[in-house]
Amino acid sequence: MLSLRYLHLDVFTDRPLEGNQLAVFPEPAGLDAALMQTITREMNFSECTFIFPPERGGDIKMRIFTPGEELPMAGHPTIGTTFALAAEGVIAQGRTDFVFELGVGPTPVSLEWYGGALSFAWMTQQLPKFGGVVRDRQALATAIGLSASDLPNDLPAEVVSCGVPFLFIPVTSRQAVDTVSVDRKALVRCCSEAGIDVLPAFFFTTDGKPENEAAQTVYSRMLAPGFGIAEDPATGGASGPLGCYLLHHHVVTPEAARNILSLQGVAMLRPSRIHISIDSSNGAITRVRVGGRSVLVGGGELRIPTIGD
Repeated sequence: MLSLRYLHLDVFTDRPLEGNQLAVFPEPAGLDAALMQTITREMNFSECTFIFPPERGGDIKMRIFTPGEELPMAGHPTIGTTFALAAEGVIAQGRTDFVFELGVGPTPVSLEWYGGALSFAWMTQQLPKFGGVVRDRQALATAIGLSASDLPNDLPAEVVSCGVPFLFIPVTSRQAVDTVSVDRKALVRCCSEAGIDVLPAFFFTTDGKPENEAAQTVYSRMLAPGFGIAEDPATGGASGPLGCYLLHHHVVTPEAARNILSLQGVAMLRPSRIHISIDSSNGAITRVRVGGRSVLVGGGELRIPTIGD
């Protein structure tokens, strides 16, 4: 019988039972990709992470799986696993820098401590790559259950990647974000006509900033049925490119881009607070960071029969 210990965290929140759930397997030696994929489907969270010894000069190697596929990079698994490794003592108390070996390459994380415990973590993502644009606004609106008037005239639906590509679809209000209902076949057809691969769809608006929030606030949702995720409560891998999109299209100033907050998962009753910081110089983006908190809420053990049992 194979016994696998895991830690259960809620990520991009400081309150248990909110944010995005994550299972971290700190000792998965001997597992192959097929079994890690099967375990992730069994856990039924947006992602699971599996920790291995480093191979390319980083501190640890991490593999990330959704219920549908392995990812080369993701934000909430990186932030959550940082908190898990700090709780395990793998990351020593007070350490300020750590490097994950991910599918996209070395990924640095910066750590902030308070009272002897990890209080906040920032991951540095790749610089953005901007891709195709969906120009048929009416077809896009129909595919996502909105009217064309719910899509702003001056902002495109555009692919952006900081390691994993997403289709960013701006809408005019929080109500419209909550109303989105994707007709997957219609969206596939809409993207195909635009020469774009079918990607996870990220919907957002800057409408309705809370008065008590200092950061530039974005209200967002992410739908990714192709990843086996109907809806994600918090998507760190999309949050870096989101900040880049906002700066690139002059929705925020270079100063405001250093302090953006994405509120995601609200309608799912798992509110998440994802911090985004985009640095730039002379119009060029020079650094992309995504950060947040996590809460260790539990753990357990999976018992899996080995071959022949």
